[in-house]
Amino acid sequence: MNLFAQAFAWIFSDKSPYDPISTALAVHLGLTAASVAVAAVIAIPAGWAIGHTGRARNVAVSISGAARAVPSFGLFILLVVVMGVIHYTAAAVITFVLLAIPSILAGAYSGFEAIDRRVVDAARAVGMTEWQILWRVEVPLGLPLLVAGIRSAVLQVIATVVIAAYVGLGGLGQYILAGLPLQRIDMVLGGAIVIAVVALTIDLLFALLQRAVVPRGARKLKVSTSRRQRLPLEGATS
Repeated sequence: MNLFAQAFAWIFSDKSPYDPISTALAVHLGLTAASVAVAAVIAIPAGWAIGHTGRARNVAVSISGAARAVPSFGLFILLVVVMGVIHYTAAAVITFVLLAIPSILAGAYSGFEAIDRRVVDAARAVGMTEWQILWRVEVPLGLPLLVAGIRSAVLQVIATVVIAAYVGLGGLGQYILAGLPLQRIDMVLGGAIVIAVVALTIDLLFALLQRAVVPRGARKLKVSTSRRQRLPLEGATS
């Protein structure tokens, strides 16, 4: 308990000679946002194309699985060595982009695959074009799973951006990396607490967003279905 008291005391103390938490947090979230944005630009169109056409799904799954297996820290160090000291930021962003792509890609095509095919067939039957089906049917109905994929990617990147401090890019990881050799447990634990609070806060925001993007019609259908499933049970027990 004393360690946590020391950690919280450190959080609210002067951080000199290190960056204040507000500055470190801005860098941490900036790297996260930039990486996830680039990953989304790459993964969302690819995932939607796979989900809409049903082609290349096995290839996407294989590539995603291989990307997940690559150790982020090892890839980051390799890119730093290959790209040179003046491209640390680019090396970090590339690493985090590759980390984020699999979750977003899976969320994009899984959202389309989860849609009842009868809904898509009905849209075609009334004369909708493929482009109209994509934007008016598949994208709205697939949005919750896409947000879930982005949510997973953001949390993974937030946790991994810590390694950016190894090459002096700052972020919340600097407190952990600086505190370990100095045996400053208060600094290490304080930095870990701040990262955990940030991750939990963003996770909560994405959970609310994921709930908000569920189409109203799908929400009503889910409620009515659950009610119909309960009626036989209530009749059997009465």
